[in-house]
Amino acid sequence: MRSLDSADGRRGLLEWAEPVIYDRLRDAYQRRLGAGADAIGLARLHCRVWRALIAGDEANYEGLRTELIVAVVHSGLEVACLGRGDAQTMAELLDIVVMRFQRSKREASSYRLALFELAERLVARRGAA
Repeated sequence: MRSLDSADGRRGLLEWAEPVIYDRLRDAYQRRLGAGADAIGLARLHCRVWRALIAGDEANYEGLRTELIVAVVHSGLEVACLGRGDAQTMAELLDIVVMRFQRSKREASSYRLALFELAERLVARRGAA
């Protein structure tokens, strides 16, 4: 039986996490902007950033992240709200992994490793910005 690693966790996240990510980000933007089209558009774009991050698509991630920063500033929000949205999203995903995969330590471990790697990338990107 082979051991699971963070790549297995990322593949799993690509299969099921997008609706969770979108919902968390939509809620975060709607708290700041109301229930209009701006909040929905930012949530969709931010969700695409997350998908590129999880997939390891660095070139697409960088371009989408730049586009997101411009859109956030254009909507009148501070860039720091991206970090708060990312942190809330990460916490939600980790909660789901803990609850959903508690009976499979190997699978839960691969998801946790993937989430930790994603968190490191997000923090490194924030520091570089």
